[in-house]
Order: sequence, then structure tokens, then C-alpha cells
Amino acid sequence: MILKMAENGDKAQTIDLEKKICQQIEYYFGDHNLPRDKFLKEQIKLDDGWVPLETMIKFNRLSRLTTDFGVIVEALGKSKTGLLEINDGKTKIRRSPDKPLPEVTDQYKTAVKNRSVYVKGFSTDSTFDEIKEWFENKGPIENIQLRRNVQKAFKGSVFVVFDSNESAKKFIAIPNQKYKDTDLVILSKEDYYAKKNEERKQLRGEKKAKCKQEKEENQKKADAEMKSLEEKTGCLLKFFGDLEDQTSREDIHAVFANHGEIKWIDFIRGAKEGIILFKEKALDALEKAKAKNNGNLQLRNKDVTWQLLEGATEKEALKKIVEDQQESFNKWKGKGRKFKGKGRGGKAGQGASDKKKIQFQGKKIKFESDEEDDKGLISPKKELDTTKEPAIKEETCKNGQEAGSSPKKRSLEEADGAEEPVAKQIKTEEGAGDQ
Repeated sequence: MILKMAENGDKAQTIDLEKKICQQIEYYFGDHNLPRDKFLKEQIKLDDGWVPLETMIKFNRLSRLTTDFGVIVEALGKSKTGLLEINDGKTKIRRSPDKPLPEVTDQYKTAVKNRSVYVKGFSTDSTFDEIKEWFENKGPIENIQLRRNVQKAFKGSVFVVFDSNESAKKFIAIPNQKYKDTDLVILSKEDYYAKKNEERKQLRGEKKAKCKQEKEENQKKADAEMKSLEEKTGCLLKFFGDLEDQTSREDIHAVFANHGEIKWIDFIRGAKEGIILFKEKALDALEKAKAKNNGNLQLRNKDVTWQLLEGATEKEALKKIVEDQQESFNKWKGKGRKFKGKGRGGKAGQGASDKKKIQFQGKKIKFESDEEDDKGLISPKKELDTTKEPAIKEETCKNGQEAGSSPKKRSLEEADGAEEPVAKQIKTEEGAGDQ
């Protein structure tokens, strides 16, 4: 009795092994993987579609099952799919010419999408084998894609491609599905993307509303700034002289550093005069700066005449500052850019007009972009295995998989006992490896 039980156990193990071997190799040559497996496609061109078993056993997942040619041939001989042929010498295999690859058309891509399912709720430390084992007996599966973030960490969700639309619908209809006591979110791929698009649309709306509110608040602040400028008196200082062409706004700031806070500078590099607007009294700043420089306040070692603006001249200059600042603010607001408001001591003759421009040196006003960052939705490219054997790929990716050319073989993604080759992946809709 014990001997019989041992024999039954060995037989069950053999059947299980043969099943896994068939699943693995048939995945390599299957509709989902082969069109995207550059390495394998190159191999089948060499000998009328035949690929030596010596080459096949270099695939990591198959080699972990067995490297025995006899066991592989025995297992494939029992397969009922008719997908593969074995040569007379039992040393090579190929996809049957009677089962050509489907043409990758838009219609085909749509069909694959319709039988694809999104499943979320797996623990982020789950392995592919654990997830594949969970999907056992859930229906015929062509591929499982582990979704990863930009750091290549598993996100806890997968895309699963079933063999038919009916199989996918049947799986989705199973109620209250769990993974290790965790409720799973299960949606068709089409419903998943529809949900994500709706979420993005809502997020864009929220961002636009927030941006509009911030713009209104910034406009109020700007209006208040304009009003405060109109009330300024005794804060304008004019300067003129035989200035060097390289004299800049930075030179002016350096002269009055720690002596008075400058709010605006009306000056173009190359000009011979300009106006400074101080936050407080200009005369106080001027006297402090002169005292620091022994009464001789220069710009780049050039003598300068400093003149406090008063009366009608002051009012006219302030009016111009207010108008120019409002025009500058509106221009930047229209572009949706950050308004730095700092005067640019630009060179005359290098795109700067002869007209003096008043530049703002107040607080920065930030306008957010409405663009949405979708990074992370599709898994990034996985690094190649640098060993002789082609490594196993755990995911497809938007940017395409690496080719499995020698000496770096490509890794393969697992699906229903098989994994997806890392051979250069053709871009597909949604970048999710639907070919």
C-alpha cells in the first residue's frame, strides 16, 4: 500500500511537471509573447522556424523546471494544443506552420484589451509565482503583467490577459475575491482606464479651480501693491552720468546693500540714467550709502549724480511705474508663468528697446500648470540579466523590453506558468503589452 501511494505521488508530480513545461514553452511561442520577443524571433529565422532545445534550456524558467531534453520532448508530445512541433531527431521545436501568428491590427489589439482584466490588492512584497499560483483554476490565462512604479517596485496590481472575452467576464463575475484576506479590486481593462480617465479629468478640474483661485488672490495682491505704490512719496532716487555700458542692476543693488531696500529699478544696461524706487525714504538710503563710501558714491568707478525726485516729477514717475508694472504683470499672467518681477539690467542693442522698463522686485507669484503627471501608470523597463541565460521578465513596459541578444539575454515575463520575454517590446495601446 505504501509503495502504491509513493508511485501515485511520483506520477502526480510528473504530470504536474509536464503541465508546467508545456505551459512555459507554449507561452514562449504563443500569440502574446512571440510577436514581442526579438531574441526568439531571430532564432526562428535561422532554421525554418526550428529552435534547438539547447537554446531553449537557457531560458531561466524552463531551466528551473528541467534541462533534460527527453523530459521536454515527452511533455510536449502529450500536449493537446497542437501549437508546437518536434523534429525527427527530437532536438528541436518550432511553432506549427498550421498555426500562424495573428496579424497585429487595431482589431486584434482591441480584442486583446477586451479579454484583459485589472486586479488590485496584492501585497507589494508578493512574488510573481505567488500571484500566478493564486490565478490557478481562475480560467485559461495568456499573460500576467506585474505593474510597477518608476522605482520598479511592485504596485500591488496586475493586468491579466485571458484566452477569451468570455473567460475574462467569467472571472470578473466571481464575487468577493480575496488575496490573503485582502479584498481585491477587479475591473475589465476598459473599465479601469475609463475610471482612471474620469479621475484625471476630475483632478484637472480641481487644479484649474485652484489655479483660478490663486490667480484671483495674486491679482488682489498685485492691485494692493499698485495702490501702495501710488501712495509712495520721497522714495524715488534718480541717477545719471557717464556710466559704463556694462553697468547693471546688480551694481546698483551692491551700492545700496544694507542701506535701503530696493523695490523697483527703472534701468537698461547701456543707458546713462535710471530711477530707483526704495521701500522707505530714498534720502536715508542715499546718505547711508554715501557715508559708507566717504561721500563719493560711484557705479563701477564712474561718478554719478544722485537726485531725489519730488513734487510733480515724482508723481509722474510713480504713475509710470504703476502703469508699467501692471502691464508687466498682465503679460506674465497671460503666459501662466512665475512672475519674478525683478528688473533686468539688459544690454541695449541686444534685443532691449530704448524705452526704459520698470521692473518689479517684489514677491514671486506662482501659476501652476494644468498638465498632469501620468508617470508611474505604466511600469518602467526592467534591467537585463547579465548571465548567459535569458532572465525572466516580470512585467511588460511602455517603453519596450530589452532585446535578449548575446551576451546579455533578455528576461521573460511570467504568465500562467510562463513568463514574458524581455525581447524588445513593440509599443501597444496604453503601453501595457497587449500584442
